[in-house]
Amino acid sequence: MKGIVIRNTGSWYTVLTDDGEQVDSKIKGNFRLKGIRSTNPVAVGDRVEIIRNQEGTAFIKEIDERRNYIVRKSPNLSKQSHVIAANVDQAVLIVTVNYPVTSTTFIDRFLASAEAYRIPVLMVFNKLDLLDEDDRHLQEMMVYLYESIGYTCLQVSATTGEGIASLEEALKGKISVFSGNSGVGKSTLLNRLIPGLSLRTAEISEAHQTGMHTTTFSEMIQMPGGGWVIDTPGVKGFGAYDMEPEEICGYFKEIFQFSKDCRFRNCTHTHEPGCAVLKAVEDHYIAASRYHSYVSMLSDKDEAKYREAF
Repeated sequence: MKGIVIRNTGSWYTVLTDDGEQVDSKIKGNFRLKGIRSTNPVAVGDRVEIIRNQEGTAFIKEIDERRNYIVRKSPNLSKQSHVIAANVDQAVLIVTVNYPVTSTTFIDRFLASAEAYRIPVLMVFNKLDLLDEDDRHLQEMMVYLYESIGYTCLQVSATTGEGIASLEEALKGKISVFSGNSGVGKSTLLNRLIPGLSLRTAEISEAHQTGMHTTTFSEMIQMPGGGWVIDTPGVKGFGAYDMEPEEICGYFKEIFQFSKDCRFRNCTHTHEPGCAVLKAVEDHYIAASRYHSYVSMLSDKDEAKYREAF
């Protein structure tokens, strides 16, 4: 019996079968997936084969080959990854310029991770209703920067509903994974998008202006107008997991474009003479924040370093 994993609570997986039935399932035996060392061999979005048992539950016997997946470094095992979702059409990165602040370093590391796994990203700037004039100016600058690189950006308010119609249209008919720092309003957005969902939400910490986790496991939720959204626990940082230093340039679109004009083919874009990337940074064709994010990923894979605002 075939189906898709729509919920992962750690030890149990809910599989929506091709016949439309939801079956609670466990893993049968040890899974070792090719090319990735993961703390969770089965992820939401995986196509699987299950075997029913007498108790009415099932065992996951086999996982189909993944079209793509998106990972973060395991918080406990530094040499392993944690697969956030598999077989997605797009990643929706929820960003807030305040309440709490999403650092540009976090954004750039997420975008680079998505580029590495060939997953398009839709950036959604939430909490428009809370922004003062300075915040709005900063947000407009960030939107201009990321749109100029080639990313689609939407500005919305989960509270007032502003911009939500555009987001609904962007999600229609697609499998989208929602991600972002804790407290940016993922659950509130989903409650707005899917009437009757009633995901738990929490206020951000006044003392630290950071979010508190309200989603504790990944879940795939059907959209009323078609498509699916994968809700994920809030993540505080992305590591440069399984990326070789020479590959990282390719995950920054604008840096990669300028790198083609460098004097040396193996240029690291940090100190070499005739480096077209350094010249582009100097001439403001590449944003300083993006270049600093690139260098940080190039020089240091310590995920904890990137949890502070840039």
